Amino acid sequence: MLLSAVLTPFIRKLAFKVGAEDDPNKRRVNKVPMPTLGGLAIFASYTFATAGLMHNLIPGPQLWGILGGEILIIITGVLDDIYTLNPKQKVLGITLAALFVYFFAHVRMTIITLPLLGSFHLGWLSLPITWIWILAITNAVNLIDGLDGLATGVAIIALTTMGITGMFFLNVGNTYVSIMIFTLVVACVGFLPYNFFPARIYLGDTGSLFIGFMISVFSLNGLKNATFITVIIPVIILGVPITDTVYAILRRVLNRQPISHADKHHLHHRLMQMGLTHRQTVLVIYGIAMIFSFISLLYPISNLWGSILLTIATLIGLELFVESIGLVGKNRQPLLKWIKRVVKNTTSKSNH
Repeated sequence: MLLSAVLTPFIRKLAFKVGAEDDPNKRRVNKVPMPTLGGLAIFASYTFATAGLMHNLIPGPQLWGILGGEILIIITGVLDDIYTLNPKQKVLGITLAALFVYFFAHVRMTIITLPLLGSFHLGWLSLPITWIWILAITNAVNLIDGLDGLATGVAIIALTTMGITGMFFLNVGNTYVSIMIFTLVVACVGFLPYNFFPARIYLGDTGSLFIGFMISVFSLNGLKNATFITVIIPVIILGVPITDTVYAILRRVLNRQPISHADKHHLHHRLMQMGLTHRQTVLVIYGIAMIFSFISLLYPISNLWGSILLTIATLIGLELFVESIGLVGKNRQPLLKWIKRVVKNTTSKSNH
């Protein structure tokens, strides 16, 4: 944490020197050019702690295999922050990092157990499923990095929950995974004061891709033998970025736009359009992220049917929230319209 806090001002100067800046435009909320590359401070302090101070605690293949993937993702992020990569180039970078951790760190999904159906060995499907998981989560975290301190704070909440779950509930048997998770948490904490509103430096794609990649890799450590519970927990923990991504894709498909099309209808944009200030919007999304985290902590202590009911209730609550803030569009409110129709019909009958 201290190293991250000390390094960040130096990374800020470096960002200006190499031209890694976010210039104001229609999609940005910043009014002046802002330095990016903030993720380098998090990466450097995290790597110093894990590969330097704690390398004896972490098995070699895991440590160096994941580190190789981290370096590939950092290179992708730095190139994007300085030169701006297109979506295909970014996907290539994430894919190379995913392949590295799959083959060298053996971070992968190999068996899946479904309720009432039993266990299935994924075989050759292990690689594409692992790749999709890493790609989806890395991009989800990258997409919510739109306000000062937003992605960093949400990542701290999600990673802390993941570390607690891994340590106390999932019985992964590998304490080092939780140690690595909490090391990344404190590296982010050291960076947050510089990144929170009003920010002096942004995570940049260097940081958002790195944090998203690490979250996907850490969650896969508990998913080698995936069950309904072990798959749903990280998905719920990452409820904010996953919701934003899923509804952004849905919105673009319904509006017949390319999926990579940028717009100002993400969760944070909609909250600000409703009248919240920059700081209030970030704090509200932190609150939503914490609600998701508390829900995820109920899964390990629930039985199967309890978990299924919890998932259904979460999805209904989420859909109502999304429709009420107009995340897909002001006129796209199927559940709210259905509830209004039911209420109207039942009350009008009782009045007669």
